[in-house]
Amino acid sequence: MENIALIGIDLGKNSFHIHCQDRRGKAVYRKKFTRPKLIEFLATCPATTIAMEACGGSHFMARKLEELGHSPKLISPQFVRPFVKSNKNDFVDAEAICEAASRPSMRFVQPRTESQQAMRALHRVRESLVQDKVKTTNQMHAFLLEFGISVPRGAAVISRLSTILEDNSLPLYLSQLLLKLQQHYHYLVEQIKDLESQLKRKLDEDEVGQRLLSIPCVGTLTASTISTEIGDGRQYSTGGRTTLLGISKRGNKRSELCWFNVPGYSYKNWNTSLANWPIGSGIYCAGKATLSSLVLWQTSWPE
Repeated sequence: MENIALIGIDLGKNSFHIHCQDRRGKAVYRKKFTRPKLIEFLATCPATTIAMEACGGSHFMARKLEELGHSPKLISPQFVRPFVKSNKNDFVDAEAICEAASRPSMRFVQPRTESQQAMRALHRVRESLVQDKVKTTNQMHAFLLEFGISVPRGAAVISRLSTILEDNSLPLYLSQLLLKLQQHYHYLVEQIKDLESQLKRKLDEDEVGQRLLSIPCVGTLTASTISTEIGDGRQYSTGGRTTLLGISKRGNKRSELCWFNVPGYSYKNWNTSLANWPIGSGIYCAGKATLSSLVLWQTSWPE
């Protein structure tokens, strides 16, 4: 095993396929392992580079490999796909991962810490609850509209429900259903507040998150999202040559949302010359978002 220079692992839930090759790229070993047996095998191997696709469980495996003294490399699946040969199977996938990792121009994904993964889980659950909250109010709007009652969009139906039920002779079962939906809405609001307080506590322990919070208009949600999603900002460096191009749909959607939300949230509270910019203008929003994204990117660099 001393001549192994690169190992590619095709990750699975219970079975893992590995492809080992030497410095010349020649295959020297292939085998299928269970999770415990894989850890035992890698613990006996000399320290080497181990490449995997960035997928479910890959960040945990990367942390485990670092503990064993290896150098884990995570690759986005879209960059591995061009190297997959015909007759696709798990060993071919592992070989393709090795082939992709051996490219000098390959871009890798930074492994996330346990704290970052926990914060991502909080964000996912919060997003799900927010969507459920919107669905609840939409259902209430639809039910009332079926009986000729029109209510302004948004959460106005929650605050006006008691008045609506008093002024209109709705069927008893529908009134009870609307009250249950109202209770469910309040439950969701409390759960969202609880998750946001947990995010704030987790952010207090994050050094990068605290630096991001020092930027004007950056709050808990933006700071925690950027800290979790972007990782080390230096991996996106342009090499000293910055070119501002048009806005595209590429990249992480959650991070992009944070870039554009920063200038819009609290401009009314600004006491600087930025407050004199044409509020509501598309040019203003794009310009401030560009400036904010550069500041956020530089602030995310580890010290």
